[in-house]
Amino acid sequence: MTSDDPVRRGGREAQRRRTRKAIVDAAVRLSAGGATPSIDEIAAAADVSRRTVYAYFPSLDHLLIDATAGALNEPPVEEALNDPALAGDPAGRVDALIRTLLKYSPQSLPLGRRLIRLTVDQPAGETPEPTGPRRGPRRIQWLEQACEPLRDTLSQESYQRLISALTIVVGWEAQIALRDVRGLGPEAEEEAITWAARALVEAAIREHEADSP
Repeated sequence: MTSDDPVRRGGREAQRRRTRKAIVDAAVRLSAGGATPSIDEIAAAADVSRRTVYAYFPSLDHLLIDATAGALNEPPVEEALNDPALAGDPAGRVDALIRTLLKYSPQSLPLGRRLIRLTVDQPAGETPEPTGPRRGPRRIQWLEQACEPLRDTLSQESYQRLISALTIVVGWEAQIALRDVRGLGPEAEEEAITWAARALVEAAIREHEADSP
């Protein structure tokens, strides 16, 4: 088994997600009292080194914004995705994810704009250039959870392509484009995003059915 084997890659990715979650959870706990924690305090609470925190978050501001956005969105999103009425409906689950995120966008979108700016304009020289994604896996995890009914139906390549395509239309970047470039209001924005996401899910299903013997 080589270092590039899917099992090992999956194990490393799972460990990275656990470490990142421990850091974010520590930041949320320490911020709950109203004070702004330091990187050293967060590292100690997460039982990791200061260097490890900076490996995931290039600045304290980046970490605190991400933690705040997660604390705001995670509970309602998890509730929506665990709705038993949508258990076997991937398009409906993606739709529920989108509508939940948009419901909280008045609070989360300003955070998203700041986080995108920090991601794009990472200060030079503070941390090494990242070799992987610049942002956390929260959106990908939610999309994978929403599309879980298709995981064993689609090929691995088709499933991952669907998640990548949905990443384009679900999230702050899509909202910013629709508001700043198209000038849409909240209702039209929701209609456009849900329509695009459903079209992608249904296209993946049709493609699978056409390829099936």
